[in-house]
Amino acid sequence: MINKKDFKKIDDVTWEIPKSFRKDMKVPARLFASEKMLDDILKDRSSEQLINVATLPGIQKWALAMPDIHEGYGFPIGGVGATKYPDGIISPGGIGYDINCGVRLLLSDINQDELADIKNNLAEEIFCAVPAGLGRGGKIRLSKEELNEILKTGVKWAAKKGYTEKEDAKNIESEGSLTEADPDKVSDKAKRRGLDQLGTMGAGNHFVEVGYVAEIFDETTAQNFGIYKNQITVLIHTGSRGLGHQVATDYIRVMLKALLKYNISVPDRELAGVPFSSEEGQDYFAAMSAAANFAWVNRQVINHLVREVWQKVFPRNSKLSLLYDVAHNIAKIEEYPTSPRLRGASSQKLIVHRKGATRAFENQPVIIPGSMGTASYILIGTNKNKELSFGSTCHGAGRLMSRHEAIRRLQGKNLAEELKKQGIIVKSWSHRGLAEEAPMAYKDIDEVVNVVSKANLAKKIAKLKPLIVVKG
Repeated sequence: MINKKDFKKIDDVTWEIPKSFRKDMKVPARLFASEKMLDDILKDRSSEQLINVATLPGIQKWALAMPDIHEGYGFPIGGVGATKYPDGIISPGGIGYDINCGVRLLLSDINQDELADIKNNLAEEIFCAVPAGLGRGGKIRLSKEELNEILKTGVKWAAKKGYTEKEDAKNIESEGSLTEADPDKVSDKAKRRGLDQLGTMGAGNHFVEVGYVAEIFDETTAQNFGIYKNQITVLIHTGSRGLGHQVATDYIRVMLKALLKYNISVPDRELAGVPFSSEEGQDYFAAMSAAANFAWVNRQVINHLVREVWQKVFPRNSKLSLLYDVAHNIAKIEEYPTSPRLRGASSQKLIVHRKGATRAFENQPVIIPGSMGTASYILIGTNKNKELSFGSTCHGAGRLMSRHEAIRRLQGKNLAEELKKQGIIVKSWSHRGLAEEAPMAYKDIDEVVNVVSKANLAKKIAKLKPLIVVKG
């Protein structure tokens, strides 16, 4: 059992469990959180999971957790672990089942007051246009050849099909296409699950949210991003749907069988992994990259559907421009400065696992959505981020209650009525789904983002508040 006293306080928002805490730890475990948040974090297994990450073969510098940390599969959600390239471990538990679950932010040229008379109509049109719900498919039916092209090329396929606008690709992490993807490494079962799910939201915490810029913290950067007070925005949050889930399922089985082959011992079988350079490691990375490409195309098609609604609802030729799209369940090969003790090289390649964590490179837009009915934030990566957290920050508010507990304690129908009184229209196929994602089931997004800011992981630019939430 881990206690508060086991953490060494580095500064007001940085805590560390030293490598000496457990004999199998290869690096310290570091956590970004306020002291108040630490008490809640210790109520689940997430801290123990973070320490387990610190034992992985090839782990470098620290096992890290962001302030939205909570219990996950293998890695804690909000976890970051970088292993040495090319022979360090790659673990599907460090990416998760919803490969490249991520978020994108669209900026409109509409002010909040222009939305007042047509808000209900806009909510209904988005609800009808974007399929949502567990297992629900969409209107797009792909051939096997088309699906393979999506898995291979990502958003390049969407551009060819007319689902993008000119500037979209350059405003997506990795331009929406991981070149390491290989459709042949994705199982037929995974592909079957993806054939009818392109352009669909799914269930859980996925959403399309229309909001407005409520507050600006950095006028210069906001202006550079094209952000202004009372501007209407659209957030899209979803991932790789059943296809990505099946890829994870398939390769977790592979990794579990391969542990003995590579003489790898892990403290939790959910962390099962293999050397990145191994045949199994390369196959998984190629399949994960393909699923990530599918997720980017999925968000791009939803983006296109929302743009079609926009043109239909607004009387003038209003535009929705893409500020940025960022993944928060992914592994990537990235370069980082070497330790001063290592001579002869200024940088080294690492296999960076982000599980419920967002890339936040210097000058990159960072999008941190809140829970349903609460604020979301736009930030920008700092020049210290690579040094502090492998260029990473949190991906959202982070759960306080499990989904089961939220359903037991809360009523989705009552929640929808409460949000309506606050001027927020909620459209969902399921009252149960609303209860799972109730604001009180999550941490305080303002406190989470303040930790990110104080830790110098990202700088606050603007705060968004919701007007319409469409969910599965």
